[in-house]
Amino acid sequence: MAFQQMILISEALKIIKCETFALSSETINLENSVRRILAEKIFADMNLPPFDRSQMDGYAVRTKDFGDVSENGSVILKVIGESAAGKGFDEEVKSGEAVRIMTGARVPDGADSVQKKELAREAKTDEGVSFVEILESTKPRQNIVLKGAEIETGVKVFDQGELINVQMIASLASFGYAKVRVYKKPRVAILATGSEIVGINKRPEQDQIRNSNSIMLKVFVEKCGAETKVLPIVKDDISNLKSQILHAIKTCDVLIISGGVSVGDYDFTKPALRELSAEIFFEKIALKPGKPTVFAKLDDKIIFGLPGNPVSLAVTYFLFVRAALLKMQSAKNCELQKGFAVLLHKIKGAKARDSFLPAFVQTNAKGKLVLESLRFSSSSNFIAFSRANCLVFVPRDENLEAGDIVKILFLS
Repeated sequence: MAFQQMILISEALKIIKCETFALSSETINLENSVRRILAEKIFADMNLPPFDRSQMDGYAVRTKDFGDVSENGSVILKVIGESAAGKGFDEEVKSGEAVRIMTGARVPDGADSVQKKELAREAKTDEGVSFVEILESTKPRQNIVLKGAEIETGVKVFDQGELINVQMIASLASFGYAKVRVYKKPRVAILATGSEIVGINKRPEQDQIRNSNSIMLKVFVEKCGAETKVLPIVKDDISNLKSQILHAIKTCDVLIISGGVSVGDYDFTKPALRELSAEIFFEKIALKPGKPTVFAKLDDKIIFGLPGNPVSLAVTYFLFVRAALLKMQSAKNCELQKGFAVLLHKIKGAKARDSFLPAFVQTNAKGKLVLESLRFSSSSNFIAFSRANCLVFVPRDENLEAGDIVKILFLS
């Protein structure tokens, strides 16, 4: 059933999340897992570090040996061996003894501190016996990372539903996850409509523009962990549009249609969906830009109809499509990260509609986040949008003044 009245952004999101289905999981190689959603909890299978580890090149010593230091504050100890990374010293350090040690090496039994090399002088007797003069006393655990200080065996490292980023790869590898279980990628088909649109490799003739929407959506969607298929442009022909929709939903989980969602004589997206008996959940949102946004289902496949203007399309993608794609992958966090910033100039709100406007946020010399909205002449001004790193929220029927603290959504 189609709803003719505008619905709130929060209502639209609630409907999308309710109607979005979850995909099953698969196991993939770790090196291919970045920007995928974990379908399992990750646990440490060992202590890190797995032993008391030296932070310095120097000497492993016993702090008790500094109880009776000489007048110049140093102590002379016999060097009984060496502990290197990957080849530790297996004997016990006793009173009056020291072990030469390298950064990352295992601290031998009996030693409880490490003095750095710069505060030691090593020499040999005529008989070839090594001694070291430690120039400053140490405290227990000095320059040592204790076993399990970073994490202990059995502790949860990452949770199911977390997005794998590049910083997590080393941790996953350290605990033996050569393969990880993740949720499958949504299969997304992208369909641009409009007789005025030509391919990006063509020179537009009079009354034509290049198809920037499909490539933009492809990049957005793939960054969200989905795989994409860009379909041929559909001219303003409802029969062809219906045929392309039916073809697309056979091999995709989500179909994104750009353009043709308003009420003009050549806006065929909604009529085509109705003639195909699609269930349309909403077709107008109290949002600027992006009011004529459509959410529907056909044969249990999700369909988004987004405005053809690039800025409107980008805003509605980030607010709605991105949330659906992450929900399909059972992500813990499906919405954009929220924040606050100080507004640098006045922004006028829209009548009866909340606004999410492209903006640029940065830190000023005082360490505050300050925000400048991008002044674009219309929702087709993708040049201005190219500088945006967030969206600023402007409540309906309100004006924001310079100095106001405003809510923002970081684009990612």
